Amino acid sequence: MKLLYKLNEKPPKGVTFFLALQHMLASIGGIVAVPLIVGGSIGLPPDEVVTLISASLLVSGIATIVQCIGVGPIGIRLPVVMGSSFAFLGTCIAIGNSQGMSGIIGAAFVGSFMVIIASFYMEYIRKLFPTLVSGVVVTLIGLTILPVAMNWIGDAPAGSPEFASLPKIFLAAVSLAVVIGVSVFCKGAVAASAIVVGLAVGYVIALPMGMVNLQQLSDASWFAMPEPLKYGMTFSLPAIITMTLVYLVVVAEATGDFMALGSNCHVDVSGKDLKRGLLGDGLASTLGALLTAMPVASFSQNVGIVGISGVASRYVVGVTGGLLILGGLFPKVAALAVTVPKPVLGGVGFVMFGMIAYAGIRMLLKAADSRRNALVVCVGLASGMAVTLEPNLLQHFPEDLKMLFHSGITTGTLATVVLNMLLPKSKKSELEDDEPEENITAKSILTKPDKRLKKISN
Repeated sequence: MKLLYKLNEKPPKGVTFFLALQHMLASIGGIVAVPLIVGGSIGLPPDEVVTLISASLLVSGIATIVQCIGVGPIGIRLPVVMGSSFAFLGTCIAIGNSQGMSGIIGAAFVGSFMVIIASFYMEYIRKLFPTLVSGVVVTLIGLTILPVAMNWIGDAPAGSPEFASLPKIFLAAVSLAVVIGVSVFCKGAVAASAIVVGLAVGYVIALPMGMVNLQQLSDASWFAMPEPLKYGMTFSLPAIITMTLVYLVVVAEATGDFMALGSNCHVDVSGKDLKRGLLGDGLASTLGALLTAMPVASFSQNVGIVGISGVASRYVVGVTGGLLILGGLFPKVAALAVTVPKPVLGGVGFVMFGMIAYAGIRMLLKAADSRRNALVVCVGLASGMAVTLEPNLLQHFPEDLKMLFHSGITTGTLATVVLNMLLPKSKKSELEDDEPEENITAKSILTKPDKRLKKISN
């Protein structure tokens, strides 16, 4: 596809603003959803969820600008939008329910240094996460957090007569239908913004139904600065190990994003470029922990927008970062997200979480069809789902081990990585593992055409 604006071109100011707004609309739903889900799941009061969302928007904006423009050895200098990653959802909820926000922030802070270190040793780290392993992990991320969407639709304690009442089911179904319709029948930025459109339509329908509480919106201030270390940090070895494993998965995903983005921008991504990008990823999550925000990673749907629109200008996406910063400094933007009814979030969540699982399945389809790989996949998926569906399997474990294996993502990742290292590989499997992974992630399925990616040149 011919590029309308190349990597280092600057479109006219008016055009730049609207192109940047397109990227913001495609990403803000994901950036807002992660802190909203985590905060609601661990019982934070609405005003603290607002603070968490504002901080995440602010950090996402800063990280986006650094990745696009570059600061010395930091930043890949490609049109990368950074934001809160869905990969961290299950782990953050598990840690938060047992240790609160201080546990999440502490584990995220320490784990972020894994990404920084990994940027210097990518050739070794990537060997732990070939397509086969990444596929299992991404599939587990989607499957293990689906119960969150179900609980949102219910919006009441399990067993209560109010759980999943017909109005709630209706609201969730409409929101789900809108996301599906926009994804299928719309194109470009509109299709990429299907989640945001679904949330907006569900919200509007919920207003006359009396299911929206606007009190939080009126209570929120117009302007506020971030609150560094609002909850402090606590450090638990099992929580840190769990978070670090997810960071490693994000490293593998970011690598695919960067390679695909380079392909869409018609530039080669060298080993040095990849190092700068991952260093930016890691430092952004470190900053996020200090400012009480969720861990961040590259957003895949924006890679798709670059490919479809033909606008590869990194300055356009740099302006997107500025818009995200403005959103983070005005709490009413975050407060508006908090007022979204849970059944609406649940309906949209079915798509978001289901698509993550589907992305993992597509990765698995690219692995060699062999008995050896089948065993790795089956044991990995079964291990992760076992502790998710029946947590009592761990009831006799020591508390530290229980914390470590409580997350199905962690258990499944460990089982898959170990089996993949121990079981002998066929030549066919080894050849396929050496190929670069395609940029197949939950947020890019609807917008990104299938393409084979170029190998990274060192």
